[in-house]
Amino acid sequence: MKAHVVYDSAFGNTKSVAEAVAGSLGALDATPVAVSDFRPDDLAAGDLLVLGSPINGWRPTPKITELLSNLGGGHLKGVKAAAFDTRVRMFIHGDAAKKMAHALRDNGADIISEPMPFYVQGSEGPLRPGEIEKAERWGKSLLEALDRP
Repeated sequence: MKAHVVYDSAFGNTKSVAEAVAGSLGALDATPVAVSDFRPDDLAAGDLLVLGSPINGWRPTPKITELLSNLGGGHLKGVKAAAFDTRVRMFIHGDAAKKMAHALRDNGADIISEPMPFYVQGSEGPLRPGEIEKAERWGKSLLEALDRP
């Protein structure tokens, strides 16, 4: 089993979360990879795919959306998956993580975690205090979910 933590990042905040998540995946030896560098052919049944995107116009970025459309046709059958987004804490905001999780599921992935938001200060960040630690805890919870039957 390999873990792929794939992200798109405009100001580095989503990348920072991806690095924290990958670092907490322990023995899976995950490396965060920018969406433009990810090769879907590297995915195999049993792998873990974690997608991260900032909210862009109430949804994932165009690059993440394109990746999700390229993963259609059962390409994710047998892949475990989870999604996160980075967002500003507001009364009304988009939910890119939930949209990514639905697309992953629709493409055949087994979703192992509720979509997770991480919060930034202002539109460009930085991340709010405690969000990196939250990302590390979430990454560890993904490992625990993989061990469950």
